[in-house]
Amino acid sequence: MPDVTQESIDKLSRAYGEIREQIGHVIVGQGEVIDQLLIALFSRGHCLLEGVPGLAKTLLISTLSRCLSMTFARIQFTPDLMPADITGTDVLQQDQETGQRAFHFLHGPLFHNVVLADEINRTPPKTQAALLEAMQERQVTIGQNRHALPDPFFVLATQNPIEQEGTYQLPEAQQDRFMFKVFVEYPSFSEERQIAKQTTGLQEEEVKPVLTGKQILELQRIVRQVPVTDHIVDYALALVRQTRVGEEGVPEFATEWLSWGAGPRAVQFLLLGGKARALLQGRTHVSTEDIKALAAPVLRHRIVPNFSAESEGITADAVVERLINETPSKEGELTNDPRLKKIFAA
Repeated sequence: MPDVTQESIDKLSRAYGEIREQIGHVIVGQGEVIDQLLIALFSRGHCLLEGVPGLAKTLLISTLSRCLSMTFARIQFTPDLMPADITGTDVLQQDQETGQRAFHFLHGPLFHNVVLADEINRTPPKTQAALLEAMQERQVTIGQNRHALPDPFFVLATQNPIEQEGTYQLPEAQQDRFMFKVFVEYPSFSEERQIAKQTTGLQEEEVKPVLTGKQILELQRIVRQVPVTDHIVDYALALVRQTRVGEEGVPEFATEWLSWGAGPRAVQFLLLGGKARALLQGRTHVSTEDIKALAAPVLRHRIVPNFSAESEGITADAVVERLINETPSKEGELTNDPRLKKIFAA
């Protein structure tokens, strides 16, 4: 694997800075959310944003799409949305010259580079299943025919944590396809003051495209070239494997609070996200701090707190925080920890 050069780091850092600048013309604050979106973008991952109405989730995603010279589609998910509404369908058409009839595939809105799945939890499982194939295989199947989706391809979804009437909880398998689940929080007083002034006047901010699809694919290759030491891999594995109830070396609090743990994709996304975060900070190596910073958005939708935890107000984020606090990050301490030795020996 070729080494990551300073030129590659500069190229990624420059793209990151330019996109953040353009998004900042429209979006006030939400720096951590923007960072996680861009890390997912450069890591070739999908992202799920959760927050109450009015926090500019949809605006943020549409603004990001305007920073990219790629096609964009917004799908408003509703209870009556059918799979063919998003994937497309075969349509019987007649040739004007020959008069013969034949089926032709009419592309749906999934055939764009950036797809905004707005209020994704308001559509039934059948439609969510069609989206799952697109997210994982980057293709859709209609009848006996497979249709490849464009590359790059990103699904950026939103969901509302309140007003749960008429919603369908995302299946665990589909949640697992999202690299990050990002919480969008309320703005600070100063940020909300700026939002109020900025959005109630006549001035409209212009957003300029920064990257093309070809450039994004090149930056994604650069991210994958970042080397990762065995210690970083072991640290990511230790965090993830400690969530698997019933396995050797799982801490008591995880057994007490969790009914289900994270799978191998969690490790993959921790490492890929760590590589992207390291490059965005001008480093050619991944540190345990990168893994710690991304542990919550990677794991919070992959671990399932049980009834006991929920009754005590214990959230998935609280479990992740305790895992980080109780897992040694230094190389010698990690591999020599008596309990973690059971995990590495499994």
